[in-house]
Amino acid sequence: MNKWDKLLDKILSLSKDIRFDELRKVLENYGYVMCAPRSGSSHYTFRKSGRSPITIPKHEPIKKVYVEMVREIVEEEMQNEDN
Repeated sequence: MNKWDKLLDKILSLSKDIRFDELRKVLENYGYVMCAPRSGSSHYTFRKSGRSPITIPKHEPIKKVYVEMVREIVEEEMQNEDN
């Protein structure tokens, strides 16, 4: 199993030790673009044409709700790859 598969498994299992950079890597791989926060905020927004934006704070550890949002995207992308 390669690093990418291990990362996807961590997200799909809602692991509690996921870092912000790991979520960023997955979102960017699926075509999302990270927009930097304004005026000292720690919340980064990820945008993709035709999709709702996702805002994730850069805090460690990442809260489960944000991992769940990314998991939904991963599941949708995996379904699209299968079709």
